[in-house]
Amino acid sequence: MNPNRRRLLATSLASAAAAAAGVPSSSANAATPKKTAAAAAAGSVLAPTPPMGWNSWNSFGPTITEAQALENADIMVAKLLPSGYNVFTVDIQWYEPNANSYTYRKDAELTMDQYGRLQPAPNRFPSAAGGAGFKKLADQIHKRGMKFGIHLMRGIPRQAVQKNTPILGTNLHAQDIADTKAICEWNGDMYGVDMTKPGAQEYYNSVFKQYAEWGVDFVKMDDMSRPYERNWPEVEAAHKAIAASGRPIILSLSPGEMDLRWDRHVPHYAQMWRISDDFWDEWRLLEEQFQRLENWNPVLGPGSWPDADMLPLGRLALGARDTKFTPDEQQTLMTLWGIARSPLIMGGDLRHLDAKTLALLTNPEVLAVNQRSRENRPQRADAGTRIWSARSADQNDLQYLALFNTSNAPVDFAFDLSRLNLGNRAVAVRDLWARHDLGTARGKINATVPPHGSVLYGLKA
Repeated sequence: MNPNRRRLLATSLASAAAAAAGVPSSSANAATPKKTAAAAAAGSVLAPTPPMGWNSWNSFGPTITEAQALENADIMVAKLLPSGYNVFTVDIQWYEPNANSYTYRKDAELTMDQYGRLQPAPNRFPSAAGGAGFKKLADQIHKRGMKFGIHLMRGIPRQAVQKNTPILGTNLHAQDIADTKAICEWNGDMYGVDMTKPGAQEYYNSVFKQYAEWGVDFVKMDDMSRPYERNWPEVEAAHKAIAASGRPIILSLSPGEMDLRWDRHVPHYAQMWRISDDFWDEWRLLEEQFQRLENWNPVLGPGSWPDADMLPLGRLALGARDTKFTPDEQQTLMTLWGIARSPLIMGGDLRHLDAKTLALLTNPEVLAVNQRSRENRPQRADAGTRIWSARSADQNDLQYLALFNTSNAPVDFAFDLSRLNLGNRAVAVRDLWARHDLGTARGKINATVPPHGSVLYGLKA
């Protein structure tokens, strides 16, 4: 289908789906926003560039402790923060005292306060003892010059519903707002919140007010992006709660695959949203991300970042193994995330960060494409190949070209420079990964790219 027709179809479907679900037409059809309410009040855009950071999921699953977090934070400060990686996130189950594997424990006892709000398990996060929550750990992360993020499941704890805990600031209780049918298919900790019920918004306000008091800067909110047609009221509720908290908190929705029909709704309420299910170190999963990033390309921009998920590089899976991606596949991963401007969130255990992985993560010329480029777009490509281009936001005469070989054999590219309006002019070519000038080209760019490999060029006429 013609891309413009596909885009119009997606927009019309979004409007129809929103109308069927009861979304106000202004939410479904308004132009993609550049600010959340909290950010607008502060006169700035939340996440003006794709967020960069580290998340504990790929390496620690649900099991990370405060000591392990601080170990990784210290390494992050020394090795990644200078390149812009500044969001440090503790992922799922921080409230479960006995989490011990990637398998979620059925009916696990959760740490919770008297108002049904999840709290860090003190046996894993000792600084949380006495009701301190994540305040002391957040302070430690802030002192290191970074932002502090946490994971949150959609809804209200089932444990709170069983105990019928009160909702802070109201005379209502958990059972008054719980939607016991809106459950997560893969984690049994929570019930949904029925946003038509009195007290529902107040519950979410109480949660995010506490996060603001702790000093949280980033919330990865899970079980939100799929199915979005069920969950959009709770997406809006989280957005409103952040605005009410008075703290500019970046909202990241997970997991995908997010339905393209909602591409006119989600950017109003979140700065990041997952476009796929959990992404791990398998070539098949990486190859699938090309199409998703192409589909979501029209809505990326300041405060609006389609998220291809974390970077499963280095030591993974509770220390059991290193990434299965080959060196060529690792470069392809970073090249694609770079030129498609996906958030860059490292997932490997930084205590085992090797020089080659560090070099991949911190190449300044590649990071400039991710952080400071414009007009990023896919180009027509032949079977077994993908092509993206972009322009530098810093230098008007600098363009970027990424050539990807998704096949299982080497591919010879002959890219026609007239497609970038460079015609027969002499063009200086720089290999951004090698950080090396390759000389000049006229008329076309020739490159032989290995299987599952990529090249990333800077071009100046």
